[in-house]
Amino acid sequence: MIDIHIKKELYGANGTMNLDVNLHIKEGEFIALSGKSGSGKTTLLRILAGLEDAKGTIQVDNKLWLNNKKTIPVQKREIGFVFQDYALFENMTVEKNLLFVNNDKKLAQHLLELTELDSLKNRYPNRLSGGQKQRVSICRALMKKPKILLLDEPLSALDPTMRTKLQNELLSLHKEFHTTTIMVSHDPSEIYRLANRVIVLQNGEVINDGSPKDVLLKTQGSQKFSFEGELLDIKKIDVIYVAIVAIGQQLVEVVVSSAEAKNLQLGDKVNLSTKAFTPLIS
Repeated sequence: MIDIHIKKELYGANGTMNLDVNLHIKEGEFIALSGKSGSGKTTLLRILAGLEDAKGTIQVDNKLWLNNKKTIPVQKREIGFVFQDYALFENMTVEKNLLFVNNDKKLAQHLLELTELDSLKNRYPNRLSGGQKQRVSICRALMKKPKILLLDEPLSALDPTMRTKLQNELLSLHKEFHTTTIMVSHDPSEIYRLANRVIVLQNGEVINDGSPKDVLLKTQGSQKFSFEGELLDIKKIDVIYVAIVAIGQQLVEVVVSSAEAKNLQLGDKVNLSTKAFTPLIS
């Protein structure tokens, strides 16, 4: 659906860097862009949105958005963009913020109900919490029924509980609307929950591209340790159960017994440790 072949010279704290990206993204994918700050993630989103220029081509559904002769303006690109800072109209109610984009009251009502904002539709942004503002921002982006939804670390400023809640709502919206989604994130647990594919950038180039498990999972040799983490998933593989746990900025994979698997719930805060080279999770 999306073919990206672009180059752009960037200027950062460490001097010049060449953004050089060649990607094919399928319709309906949820892509996470990862990598260190300054690697080119946000610039790539802005080039896709038409907010920055670049050399090369971008083709979406056989329609050229960018080549060496022309570039399609922002307003003609079927994209929704969600920033960290919400960017809501302070003089408009929640509902009017949505209807300003597209005067479709039925769609606006549906989105407000999905994100539990219906009771707040007549409030102004200055009377909303950060999580509520971000939900409005996401709904407003979807009012355009975009082909592509671009998310630039939209949940990074929220507390962990609200962040998890909005991650779940984002996933529900993605499944219902089947919008191709590209999200910048540094949070491995967020990427694991939401994305089906992770693209890692380093110094402007793609250095890894694969499933969240293949790209993010870190395993090392047996050694004594004890860490606290969050349980993200439990999978049954043949006759064993495997738990995926987020510890800091890493994901680890641990075999657990059937009894342990029954007593654990996704989202639990767990302690991961070894004793005599045998990992224990509790």
